[in-house]
Amino acid sequence: MTSTHHAIDYIEINVHDLTVAREFYSRAFGWQFTAYGPSYAGIQAPDGQGEVGGLNAEGTPGPGGPLVLLYSEDLGSTLAAVEAAGGRVLQPPYAFPGGHRFQFADPSGNQLGVWSPSS
Repeated sequence: MTSTHHAIDYIEINVHDLTVAREFYSRAFGWQFTAYGPSYAGIQAPDGQGEVGGLNAEGTPGPGGPLVLLYSEDLGSTLAAVEAAGGRVLQPPYAFPGGHRFQFADPSGNQLGVWSPSS
């Protein structure tokens, strides 16, 4: 995996419970992880080459940090997967200049968004 100058390279999400967080992100988005002990897991890149972020059980989770936006080819299916995995929808899908998006909270209370160019 090659890093790009001045581009977002890694996102770290603070969580209350590493096991619950891994299960949620795995079920909702199909993410895979690299275990680094009882309090940290690396989020594997979609192509399996390197990592794009991590789950940190030693940090303090909650709203107010940077809003991480995930891309979806099918916003409705992603919304259903987030809810089925135990996420809480904070803002249902709405239009914005680039398409449509929704925001949700994971089981630790972290707020993230998902966007798509179409609804």
